[in-house]
Amino acid sequence: MGQRSGRQEGSKKLELALSKTMEVEAKEQNNKEEAEESKAKDQRLTSVFGVADLKNEPVGLYNIGRSCCLNSLLQVFFMNTHFTGILRRITVPLCATQKKKNVPYQMLLLLEEMQCGKRKAVSPIAFAYCLSVYRVKLFVQHDAAQLFLTLWNLTKKQVKKPELVEELSDLYIICVQEHLACQKCSFQTKMNSSMLTLPLPVLDSNSCMLKTLEDCLQSFFHPKELTDHNMCFCEQCGKKTPFLQSMKLVHLPQTLTIHLQRFSFEKSAYVHKLSHYLPFPQNLDFGAVLTEKQCQADDNEKAAWQYELFAVIAHSGSISCGHYCAYIRSLTECKWYCFNDSEVCQVSWDDVKCTYGHSNLHWGETAYLLFYMKKHPQLPYVGVSG
Repeated sequence: MGQRSGRQEGSKKLELALSKTMEVEAKEQNNKEEAEESKAKDQRLTSVFGVADLKNEPVGLYNIGRSCCLNSLLQVFFMNTHFTGILRRITVPLCATQKKKNVPYQMLLLLEEMQCGKRKAVSPIAFAYCLSVYRVKLFVQHDAAQLFLTLWNLTKKQVKKPELVEELSDLYIICVQEHLACQKCSFQTKMNSSMLTLPLPVLDSNSCMLKTLEDCLQSFFHPKELTDHNMCFCEQCGKKTPFLQSMKLVHLPQTLTIHLQRFSFEKSAYVHKLSHYLPFPQNLDFGAVLTEKQCQADDNEKAAWQYELFAVIAHSGSISCGHYCAYIRSLTECKWYCFNDSEVCQVSWDDVKCTYGHSNLHWGETAYLLFYMKKHPQLPYVGVSG
């Protein structure tokens, strides 16, 4: 009996050891397959094109809870073939943890899912959780201009390759020169600065409604008197004095982003929306809109300041209860599409013009961000000394 019990016990130990060995081998095989699949996926990602590059129908993004702002911005990024051309050349992170929190890589994953699937829409939940790592709140109403800046900064910071960072800057960055002149003496300063969007007022200095986009541009570049609490310290006078501030345009990028400042603090303690009618053109020539005194650029630079409207991000509703959607012109088809979360449909220019706004429709759809594309791309910008 003792010998038989010993043999049975030895047999059980052998089975247990064999089972563990098989389990380890299966786990190693599974890890190997996962690694190969991950490698194959990364290889596929390096050849991903923008949505507009493909002949597939445009794909929507599901609203995962107040994500209409994020969805609209992602569609504008993805339909810009210049941007996706940069995105598909990023360095793929090495480990799974890095991949989950890398914004450009997660963008690329989402883009691949949109292009390779057969669904009418996909979920951006993984990308949204990636953003939450960087304190971008989920399930809240964002401001499109602020979120655009956040997405661009995170992408630029994590792209890593210097040549791609430079290409991103060439694609989006605006350069202006700020002039400050003391009104009590001859002291003047000049300073070059960069901006991602051109923040245009929709009201003039007297709080009157501006009537066209060209008027808004003129208002932005018109000299302003800095008096009272806006006075600046003058090194020559040794005290705060009134200054004259003026902006001069130095360089415009391939993709120009205009922020119409529809949300205002004027004459009230709370933010309110300015919904009045403000038309914007399909074609915009900055050389014809601005005067010589409003430009600090050579003739070659100014010759490239001819733009065609590429996209509009429109806002409807109120500040606290609003909704965003995007109207985007396909760069390959030259057709306009409306991206309203998971719903995507082809539209006409007349539909886009409905975002001009209306004073009596405060909840109506109004253009908030305008994206213009250069008609004739130029060589990379090398900068101007201040």
